[in-house]
Amino acid sequence: MSECSHDCSSCSSSCSERTAPQSFLADPHPMSSVKKVIGIVSGKGGVGKSLVTSLLAVGMQRKGYSGAILDADITGPSIPKAFGIKERAKAIESGLLPVVTKTGIEIMSLNLLLENDTDPVVWRGPVIAGTVKQFWSDVIWEDIDYMFVDMPPGTGDVPLTVYQSLPLDGIVVVTSPQELVGMIVGKAVRMAEMLSIPILGVVENMSYFECPDCGGKHSIFGESHVEDFAKEYGIETVARIPMTPALAAACDKGEIETFDGDYLAALTDKIEKTVKIEK
Repeated sequence: MSECSHDCSSCSSSCSERTAPQSFLADPHPMSSVKKVIGIVSGKGGVGKSLVTSLLAVGMQRKGYSGAILDADITGPSIPKAFGIKERAKAIESGLLPVVTKTGIEIMSLNLLLENDTDPVVWRGPVIAGTVKQFWSDVIWEDIDYMFVDMPPGTGDVPLTVYQSLPLDGIVVVTSPQELVGMIVGKAVRMAEMLSIPILGVVENMSYFECPDCGGKHSIFGESHVEDFAKEYGIETVARIPMTPALAAACDKGEIETFDGDYLAALTDKIEKTVKIEK
């Protein structure tokens, strides 16, 4: 047996070093401090991942934790709009600085780097995936308790890069009442299970319409199946967000931090209890 040269590219042996699982985790910026990272996922776009991400960050901030949002949905970055952010992220010699919202939430999104909000991102997958990693490695995140990652939809190469590059402590699944969406989101759940990422809860967005006059609830997109969905995949915590004019107005005005609803209270409690911050 020849002596090991430690060059696996030219070796046909199956030694323990060669077969050991490799970590693809990207190193954070040397000046960053992020305690917990939670991904917000869905199998398709348009179900409300950015809304849920924003509400969770606001909810944990109200509990007294320092929050941050990494907008990994590079081709559809809508987080800055919900928070009313118009300024651009700044670069210093040592790295990029996230923009801080009115209540102190740190945010990094591609729209904070573009000259115009409406400029399209016409990039191929590897470039998009590389940008997501840079948002983790090149941005200086200061003393963050909970970082929420607005994940790109689907189960392709970019979501896989996020799963493998960021140290996710858990994910929150977002769906809507339609059965077709539930089936597609099931693929995202299976992907998380394959990668051994804990599922903290499921949020059904656009669950029903809440009449501002009479307070009545109407199932615009059909009856909810979220309980069945959660049971099928063994998810304990379920939350519903209705179609509420006040919430839509708050997002349009960039005032989501002032919205009063507690639709995700059970989920923020679950995050606080299960993804604990070590003092």
